[in-house]
Amino acid sequence: MATDKLKIGSKAPDFNLLGVDNKLYSLPSFADKKILIVIFSCNHCPYVQAYEPRIISMQKEFAEKAVQIVAINSNEDKNYPEDSFEEMIKRSSEKQFNFPYLRDETQEVAKAYGATHTPEIFLFDQERKLRYHGKIDDNWKEPEKVKYQYLRNAIEEVLEGKEVSIPETFSIGCTIKWKQN
Repeated sequence: MATDKLKIGSKAPDFNLLGVDNKLYSLPSFADKKILIVIFSCNHCPYVQAYEPRIISMQKEFAEKAVQIVAINSNEDKNYPEDSFEEMIKRSSEKQFNFPYLRDETQEVAKAYGATHTPEIFLFDQERKLRYHGKIDDNWKEPEKVKYQYLRNAIEEVLEGKEVSIPETFSIGCTIKWKQN
């Protein structure tokens, strides 16, 4: 499914999505955060599963600096039942997610962001302008062999008021599973 990706400097498209905690979330829900990181995610993708501990760790590390991660699952769940809302609730509980995990049932949010993969990262500054887009780091399979931490570096640069030195990387992972019309 071809969609236009958000460009660096673009404003974050708003959303109004249900989280696994049965609360609705939108951009204003995070108005007090200096950085909002939207990660298009899911349950079944091995890339996402490999990154979950790093995502949880990053949220824990940067929470006191007003950084908020939000994961959004846009996958259709007819052919991928492991990505259903019920399974999202289970996974969030089992893995002890420390960030909102939201369901994009209509897939409109993924389309608005131009997301194509899981995990795919969109980092927005306090004005909700896109400052980084791409992947978390350079080694999804072996965290101990990571040489470049793209997302962590972008977070630190934005918190320091600097330009992001590498604002875009290509996304790796599974493709978003689109509904067939």
